[in-house]
Amino acid sequence: MESVELAFGGTSGIVVLLAYGGLMLAVGLITFLRNRNIHESLDEYYLGGRGLGVMVLFFTFFATQYSGNTVVGYPPTAYRIGYQYLVSVPFFIMIIAVYLFFAPRLYAMGRRFSLLTPVDWIDIRFKSKAVTILAATLMLYALGNYLLEQFVAIGQGVSGLTGGTIPYQVGVVFFIVIMVAYSWLGGMRSVAYTDTIQGIALLFGVFMLLIGSLIYFGGPSAAAEVMRSEAPEKLGAPDAGGIANWFSLLAIVGIGAAVYPHAVQRIFSARSEATLKRSFIRMAYMPFITAGVVFLVGIIGIAAFPGLTTGESEQLVGRIANALALENPLFYWAMILLFGGVIAAIVSTADSVLLTFSSIVSNDLYGRFIDPQAQEHRKILVGKLIGLVAVVVLVIIAWYPPSTLYQIFVLKFELLIQAAPALVLGLYWTRLNSRAVFIGMLAGTLLASTMTFSGWKPLGVFSGLWGLSLNVAVCVIGSLLLGVTREARAHAVEVIGEY
Repeated sequence: MESVELAFGGTSGIVVLLAYGGLMLAVGLITFLRNRNIHESLDEYYLGGRGLGVMVLFFTFFATQYSGNTVVGYPPTAYRIGYQYLVSVPFFIMIIAVYLFFAPRLYAMGRRFSLLTPVDWIDIRFKSKAVTILAATLMLYALGNYLLEQFVAIGQGVSGLTGGTIPYQVGVVFFIVIMVAYSWLGGMRSVAYTDTIQGIALLFGVFMLLIGSLIYFGGPSAAAEVMRSEAPEKLGAPDAGGIANWFSLLAIVGIGAAVYPHAVQRIFSARSEATLKRSFIRMAYMPFITAGVVFLVGIIGIAAFPGLTTGESEQLVGRIANALALENPLFYWAMILLFGGVIAAIVSTADSVLLTFSSIVSNDLYGRFIDPQAQEHRKILVGKLIGLVAVVVLVIIAWYPPSTLYQIFVLKFELLIQAAPALVLGLYWTRLNSRAVFIGMLAGTLLASTMTFSGWKPLGVFSGLWGLSLNVAVCVIGSLLLGVTREARAHAVEVIGEY
C-alpha cells in the first residue's frame, strides 16, 4: 500500500484541492457580481429567480440525488455485501417514479402561490401552525443528518483520494469554508452552476474509474472467483429476509429522496413545467450510468483489494483511484479529475442542503412565526447565521464520524418520510383533515424513532416504513371519521381544485 499512497500525495493532491476550491469561489463571486440584488429577495437567493433552464436544472437534480454517498459510499457497501447490493440501481428509478407522481402538480402550486419551500406548501394547504412546525422540524432534522453525511464523505474522500496525505479533518474544514463562502455569495445560482461543473467532471471520472478497473483488476469475473473461494454468500441471491429488506429499501429511498426539501426546491426553481419534465427525462437514464457504474466498481474492488475491514473498505474508491493513477499517465490525469469531481460533488450536495436548511429557518420559522414583518434581506441573514451555527455543530460531530456512510444515509429517511403524506396527499385529497395529518405525522415519527433507537426491525422492514404506514392510516381513517369543516373543505377546493 505504500506505493498506492504516493499517487495523489503531496503537491498534486494539494494543487487539486486548491484548484477546485478556487473554481467554486470564483463561481460564487461572479454570480454575486452579476446579480447584486440576490441578497434582497428570497426568490432570487433561494430559487435562482425561478429561472433555471433544462441543463442547469438537470445537473442540479443530478448533484442532489447522486451525492458523495453514491460515489464514495455505495462501492464500499457493494464490496461488503456483494451482488445483493444491486438493489442500489432501482433506488434511483423509484425516486424518478415518485417525482413523476407529484412534482408537476407541486410545480403548478409553486407558481400559483410563489412557494419557496415544501413547508410553504404544507402551511398554505392546511393552515395549521402545529402541522407546519412539525413538518419543518422533521425536514430540518433530515437536512442536518444529510449535511453530516456529506461532511463525513468530504473527509473520507479527501483522505482516501490523497492516500492519507491530506488528513480527514483538514479536508472537512477546508471545503466547508469554501462551501459556506460561495453559497453565501451567490445563493441558488452559484449552487446550480457549481453542480453543473462537478456533474460533468464526475461523470467523466467515474467512467474512467470503471474502465481502468476493468483493464487492471480483471472485472467482475475476477471478483467472482475471489467471492467463490472466500465469501460465497456475496454471490447468492438474498433470502426471504433479504428480499424484504430490498423492497423496504426501495420504498424508503424512493419516497424519502423524492421529498428531500432541497430536491423539492429545485422543482420550484424550474423555468417552466416543460423544463422540469425534460430534466426528469434526462434523469431517467442516470441510475444505470451512475449507480450501476459505481456498483460495478465496488464488485471489482473485491478482487482488487480482498480482505478489507469495514473501516478500510470505506476508502475503497480512493484505493482504486490511487492504484490506477500509478499504472498509466492517462489514468493518472483521469483520476485527478475524478478526485476533484468527487469532492466537488460532495460539496455541491452539501451546499444545496445548507441552502434549503437556511431557507426553512428564515422563511418558515423566523419569517412566519417570529418576525412576520421582517424584510427579506433580514430573513436571509437570519437563515445564513442559523445555518452557520448548524454547520459548526455538525463539523464537531463529523470530526470523529459516528457511523459508516450507509448507516447515516438510511437514518435520515426514517423521519423525513413522515412528512410525505401531508406533502403529497395534500395535493390531491380535499377532505384531508389537518388534525388527522398532525396526529398521523407525530405518531409515525414517534413509532419510527422508537423502533430505530431500539433496533427493532420486524420482517426486515425499516422502522420509517412502519411509521409511515401508521401515519397514512391515521391520516386517512382520521380524516374519514373527523371529516372537515365547510370552511376547510372550501379552502382545500380553492387551493387544489376538486379531487
